[in-house]
Amino acid sequence: MSHRPVVLVVAAADMEAEAYRGYCLQSVAAAYDVVLITGEEPSWEVPYLRDCVVVPDPADPVQLSAAGQALADRYDLAGVFTWTEWYLVPVARLARRLGLPTNAPEVMQACRNKAVSRSLFAQHGVPSAASVTVRTEAEAEAAAERIGYPVVLKPAAHAASIGVIRADTPGQLTAAYAFAKKAAGLGQESTSVLVEEYLDGPEVSVECVTYRGKTTVVAVTRKTVSEPPYFEELAHVVDAADPLLDVVAPAACAAIRALGITDGVSHVEMRLIDGQPRLVEVNGRIAGDMIGHLVHLATGIDLPRAAADIACGRAPDLTPNRSMAAAIQLIYPDVSGTLRRVYFDGICPRWLERVHIQHQAGDPLLLPADGGTMFTARIGYLITTAPTADLARARAEQAARRLHIDIAPLAGDASGTGGRAA
Repeated sequence: MSHRPVVLVVAAADMEAEAYRGYCLQSVAAAYDVVLITGEEPSWEVPYLRDCVVVPDPADPVQLSAAGQALADRYDLAGVFTWTEWYLVPVARLARRLGLPTNAPEVMQACRNKAVSRSLFAQHGVPSAASVTVRTEAEAEAAAERIGYPVVLKPAAHAASIGVIRADTPGQLTAAYAFAKKAAGLGQESTSVLVEEYLDGPEVSVECVTYRGKTTVVAVTRKTVSEPPYFEELAHVVDAADPLLDVVAPAACAAIRALGITDGVSHVEMRLIDGQPRLVEVNGRIAGDMIGHLVHLATGIDLPRAAADIACGRAPDLTPNRSMAAAIQLIYPDVSGTLRRVYFDGICPRWLERVHIQHQAGDPLLLPADGGTMFTARIGYLITTAPTADLARARAEQAARRLHIDIAPLAGDASGTGGRAA
């Protein structure tokens, strides 16, 4: 019988869970016995698990509570946490019900509801964007006139840039509002739409770890996003020696304090306006898009392990043991259509840490402009390492040029075939 602590992980089960969150489960299982609550029978997860309970919808509080109590009856649980955005509030409630360490559910609600976040940022003097909650197109038009174009419309409670769009003129607002409203209707914490000031500057995220009220900024992620009006994330790079750390750390810590986060890993998104940070949002979990893995490659700091330690009431080890850079290129098609073929040409150099292709021939690929999302459009990703951010980024671009993508465009689209990685 194992004498290791038992930690409960609540995680989404989808076709890309292994590709984007497998490193998290592997890291946690290296130190803990893991019991899992998920929505489908586990497959790739099995080697890392001690036990599992499958429920139709882990976000449902009744189902989650019953599954959590069943596992608590079998094991002496040391903690519970999630890296799945949609489960943050239910998992906080479960932890409280089981008497385990957690942020207050109200705190996770504030992270999930961007309107509440904006209000708290304003109350605590955290630099952010002007923001108005709207429920009709007429309200959106009035808010945009007050804020001034261009504006950003987004769901108050969603993630992954789903439903986020820029409107540069009143003539673009009707379509933009419909686009944001459609995604907002799927929100759990709110179905409202926000109209916000467009922050015109470079986008970064700050990866933070908070333990018993003290926040440590461990890394900065520099981002590349698509051209307007959409906000697809195309690339990220993490450099252990990034000089932006000192610039963005105070604002990230202030945002975390404003929301009331006392424990856990946070992914704080912001833009730099005239070199100064303005908050976009705070995600109360490990970042997606393999950013946590980039942090580990660049610094040696293990964010999934830190999250598990904190969930179990233990101080995390945040000592960096390397100083490198790591980059990810996220691969999208140039046009919507059907994937004919994708392959990597040549031998993979040592600095190409991995290439992941998540679609196969015959799969449809639908970009946001055609009604899709990152989930319906993204072909895969590749990760590179280097001593510096510039070299990691250049290597990623070099590797991307060796990735051959053949797309059959949608009927009526004569723009050709191919894909993009930045």
